[in-house]
Amino acid sequence: MRKNTFDVTFIGALKRKDYLNYMETMSFEQMELPKEILRAVKDMGFEEASPIQTQAIPVALTGVDILGQAQTGTGKTAAFGIPVLSRIDPKVKKLQAVILSPTRELAIQISEEMHKMSKYMHGIKILPIYGGQDIVRQIKGLKSGVQVVIGTPGRVMDHMRRKTVKFDKVKMVVLDEADEMLNMGFVDDIETILRDTPSDRQTLLFSATMSPEIKNIAKNYQKDATLIKITKKELTVPKIEQYYYEVKAKNKEEALCRLLDMYNPKLSLVFCNTKKKVDELVESLKERGYFAEGLHGDLKQHQRDRVMRGFKSGGTDILVATDVAARGIDVDDVEAVFNYDVPQDDEYYVHRIGRTGRAGREGRAFTFVVGREIYKLKDIMKYCKTKIKLAPVPSAGDVRTGKIEKILTSIDDIIVNEDLDDMLDYVEDWVNECDYTSLDVAAAFLKMALGKEGGSYDEDLNASTRYYEDTKNKSGMVRLFINVGKKNGVRAGDILGAIAGESGMPGRLVGSIDMYDKYTFVDVPAEHAANVIKAMKNATIKGKNVNVEKANVK
Repeated sequence: MRKNTFDVTFIGALKRKDYLNYMETMSFEQMELPKEILRAVKDMGFEEASPIQTQAIPVALTGVDILGQAQTGTGKTAAFGIPVLSRIDPKVKKLQAVILSPTRELAIQISEEMHKMSKYMHGIKILPIYGGQDIVRQIKGLKSGVQVVIGTPGRVMDHMRRKTVKFDKVKMVVLDEADEMLNMGFVDDIETILRDTPSDRQTLLFSATMSPEIKNIAKNYQKDATLIKITKKELTVPKIEQYYYEVKAKNKEEALCRLLDMYNPKLSLVFCNTKKKVDELVESLKERGYFAEGLHGDLKQHQRDRVMRGFKSGGTDILVATDVAARGIDVDDVEAVFNYDVPQDDEYYVHRIGRTGRAGREGRAFTFVVGREIYKLKDIMKYCKTKIKLAPVPSAGDVRTGKIEKILTSIDDIIVNEDLDDMLDYVEDWVNECDYTSLDVAAAFLKMALGKEGGSYDEDLNASTRYYEDTKNKSGMVRLFINVGKKNGVRAGDILGAIAGESGMPGRLVGSIDMYDKYTFVDVPAEHAANVIKAMKNATIKGKNVNVEKANVK
């Protein structure tokens, strides 16, 4: 049976039976959530609820206990986090919900997600507590009126012994990854915690397996729980090259562009988790000169059709999309898939990368990992039974080498498969006439094929200092680095005017001004360099405070 809207009567009738496969997915708007949570969920960019969220949230909102069987990576945090936040009374500055997790990493992850979901809920305090963290700091936090505690069983028990945590106002208890907690020997702690909380609490238990021990806890500490079971499909990961890159969030765009330039895929799919990020990334890629278009749920059908026609015809090289919007994309020539954001669901990873390497073609998948997202990626590797290799982000030199190798491979193909007799005659005549060697001509053609790169530069993606290759050095000139560029709405004339106006140096003395997206290189006479740097210390360009320093020659 499939329903399109949240039906309290129907769910009430089901609450003593299994709630299995009631519906596949639904939107969060259909769940009648508090407007503050719905607004936060929209900010997080979720286009629709996952299967576990679709099935668990409406049931949990009715106040019944849930016994949920679901693997890691199915979106469980929102499945229990949204009902927990919906039941919290912000006016009551007492502990109202306890969430137990097996590890500190998971506790931190849950806490971060719930902080995002409670963004517009004023007066809600959430505190993760786990071993290895200063307990005095935790005690201070608990005394400040925390309503939701997310902790490991051992540390929660520690606070119980110290009487620094009180359960008398607890309405909900959540056991996340209960099977893992039992495997780690926490069964006694869990039972002690459950016995110490009010008997009329709501208990949500989630486990990947339904072992006798899990069923025993459900029998003893839950009240006629509704069973929700999400069976994940057995998915095979295609045989494609898979790499991940540990980057800072602010450096994802640069890393993406370097990989695009290095591998130069015929068609690329870039996946983002939110509609907002799709729009932002498409705009940035277009500014950098790439042929990119976006695809997400806010587009009308005629817009979707236009974008897909451009991608299939090759008029668009890069399609940036959300998972939901990308459903049904069937293009054989996709040579690379980029996970700009780590997917929310393990299965999404398989669906994403499966769009490359089709029909015996080569395929590559690249994933950008920020901070603790590495734990999520490890879950994906475990679930998919695949190895994703760590790789360094290519340097500007690597990109150049990659381009050259690609050109040389194309040349090799032309030499083997094309008739070059006429071309050989032209080259031979010209070489004899101009007194160049064939090697000179080949090198010039290679340079031309690479395109005009100007003063090439290299950037350490974990540092702020820019380096440049001293290919433009003029006698008596010093090259300066300024931390504003095209993306700040700055033009060369703005920089010239600021330097001349602040330092008093005539504008005609300024040499080359080479602008990039986020910074600029400027050549000034050596005798004026120190004065320009000093004069620009308190200067602004287009309302932005600027930093001017000598550029480092590599």
